[in-house]
Amino acid sequence: MTILVLGAGGQVGRELVLRAGDRQVVGLDRHSLDITDRDAVVEALREHDVRIVINAAAYTAVDRAESDAEAAFAVNRDAVAVLSSALARTRTPLLHLSTDYVFDGSHSEAYAPDDPGTPAGTYGKSKWAGEEAIRARLREHVILRVSWVFGAHGNNFVKTMLRLARERSELSIVDDQFGAPTHAGAIAEVLLTLADRHLRAGRNTSIPWGTYHYTGSPVTTWHGLASATLAYAAACGMIDEMPVLRPIATEEYPLPAPRPKNSALDMGTTRALLGFDARPWKDGLIEVLDHWAAH
Repeated sequence: MTILVLGAGGQVGRELVLRAGDRQVVGLDRHSLDITDRDAVVEALREHDVRIVINAAAYTAVDRAESDAEAAFAVNRDAVAVLSSALARTRTPLLHLSTDYVFDGSHSEAYAPDDPGTPAGTYGKSKWAGEEAIRARLREHVILRVSWVFGAHGNNFVKTMLRLARERSELSIVDDQFGAPTHAGAIAEVLLTLADRHLRAGRNTSIPWGTYHYTGSPVTTWHGLASATLAYAAACGMIDEMPVLRPIATEEYPLPAPRPKNSALDMGTTRALLGFDARPWKDGLIEVLDHWAAH
């Protein structure tokens, strides 16, 4: 009974394949499967005798999406609609990753899963449209929104901070955006556990379908994440010395795409219905930095 992982070359996708253990997992990256090709998607589902799909594929270039909206919507909305329609015909469940960017960040409290989407930028709009495409086509789904993802593979904020710390003695880091960093490995373990539950139960699955949030803990700022990253890196000898970290406002670091000021996602429903709690993001951070130090 195959678990098909789409986006196997990305941060979470790589972790899904690496942590699969003895599960029957097939991982396909963008070079192996063009998820915007309807016929190719249908053939992949048939060829691998798929029993559940984990979709970690996405267009995630937040700033480039502002000038490349067609590509962002093709991957994050249209391909997801194709996939959902194909899965609906065989009642094959979908576990789909989404993002905090479906919210504009104007709330003062953590966002609940049933709060209406209010995306401000093209990336967030395309991901929200993808969520809506799933909800309209496929009952058997879990949409898992995550935030501030970092991991040992691919590009992310933590890796960027480590590189810059080796090049500069002072770094200016945004300190008025709030969110919860989330370890890609922890996300992968949640998704694999959900897949296991479905495969054990079959048509009588006990998974309560719907939209959920999963993040690390606690909420911090980009400055806070950078400080923790570089303090540990300095202590381990990964960098020669700790650079000066200057906290700045969002307005001092303009980017093409708007960023949510508040990316905190409420996990109450996730704890109550799925049984998953937030893991300390510092544990995942140490795991990632130790991995890099060893390699």
